[in-house]
Amino acid sequence: IPVRGNVYSCNEAHSVGWTPPLRTYLEGLKTGDNAFRQQYALRYVGSMVGDIHRTLRYGGIFFYPADAYSHPNGHLQLLYKCAPMSFIID
Repeated sequence: IPVRGNVYSCNEAHSVGWTPPLRTYLEGLKTGDNAFRQQYALRYVGSMVGDIHRTLRYGGIFFYPADAYSHPNGHLQLLYKCAPMSFIID
């Protein structure tokens, strides 16, 4: 996995329910107003395992945060999301 890339992957449809610091971070990725002064491009398919595989292979950022409306405690499922993701990363 490269140290740094220029893509990020997340479901922005839920961003209205994210915390203000996370929304600020996302805006910094899109505009280049971040520590690396680099704009990032969104790459999102909707399949967590596929998104992680592609995004991390290019040194990108993947995040799957909780949101205040539909999943306030997060939504990672062991069988369908966490276990396959760990297999790919390992």
